[in-house]
Amino acid sequence: MKIKVLALLFTLPLLSTAFAEEVSKAAEGSNVYIISPADGDTVSSPLSVQFGLRGMGIAPAGTNVENTGHHHLIIDAPLPDLTQPVPSSENYRHFGKGQSEVTLELAPGEHTLQLLLGDWLHRPHDNPVLSEVITITVE
Repeated sequence: MKIKVLALLFTLPLLSTAFAEEVSKAAEGSNVYIISPADGDTVSSPLSVQFGLRGMGIAPAGTNVENTGHHHLIIDAPLPDLTQPVPSSENYRHFGKGQSEVTLELAPGEHTLQLLLGDWLHRPHDNPVLSEVITITVE
């Protein structure tokens, strides 16, 4: 029991330092976009969604490198709170290994897609890097 308490007391300052880290700044002029599908496309499921990024690099979550981040795909949902880490759910998909595409199974109907770049702690950058919302129809 004493070892567990000592371990907790040792790790708490490290955790608070990580969460107190300044939010990463986005590179000037950087942008993220959906390469495909295009806004207004009619597609079948499963569909491939390809992500694009200009002005910054991709790094896996947990890797604190200046001017990098990783993708988050927002499906049929509004932007999350841009002052907090991006939530993780079916509507807020994380690509923390540095992926730049995904194959999605979506129900027939109209859907919205948007990309949001997150820093090493899944937080939107200072001056968030986000794409336009696109609307697609799945047949």
